[in-house]
Amino acid sequence: MFKIIALPDRPMVALRLAGRSVLAPEGDNLAATLLREGFSPFRSTPKSGAARAAYCMMGVCFDCLVTIDGEPNRQACMVQVRSGLVVERQDGAPLAAGCRS
Repeated sequence: MFKIIALPDRPMVALRLAGRSVLAPEGDNLAATLLREGFSPFRSTPKSGAARAAYCMMGVCFDCLVTIDGEPNRQACMVQVRSGLVVERQDGAPLAAGCRS
């Protein structure tokens, strides 16, 4: 669905997305790279476990939260791709018995 229209004049770097190695242009928007690579959902909500992915792409909605290099709650849309990034989905808390979403 998403693709690079023209290769930028930047080197391609390797990063890990949920254990999978991919190449992306250095300096690209991380959320755009995740969408292009089919990394969805980005996270699940703590209360209901609902799936979320990038929405606003400008740091307002917080739907693109992921774990980057072991640090949770990072907005993928506010991070630039760099060599060696390790990105994991961020899972919300499982539902407690009797809890509604």
